[in-house]
Amino acid sequence: MAFDLFKSLCDYRTKMKPGTIRTSVDLPRPLHRKLHEEAARKGCSARQLILTAIEQAIVPPRRKRGRLNLEHGLVPRTGKPISITNEEIYELGFP
Repeated sequence: MAFDLFKSLCDYRTKMKPGTIRTSVDLPRPLHRKLHEEAARKGCSARQLILTAIEQAIVPPRRKRGRLNLEHGLVPRTGKPISITNEEIYELGFP
């Protein structure tokens, strides 16, 4: 599949969306080619791929707010389970 990587210049002011700012970034040719190949593979524009990457880089994903599930603990288990009573804990010197 061939791509026109160096499109001719035109008057972009008539094509810009309201509330946007045009900017330029110098990309190495191999990266530019990979960008357009990936966009074609995903079925989107290179612009949309770039915008998505920037948004993910500067806006951290929101954590789901809700109750913290402590049923399985916060730290994953890494060994065999132990059984210890309160009395045995106090014998070890814990208050």
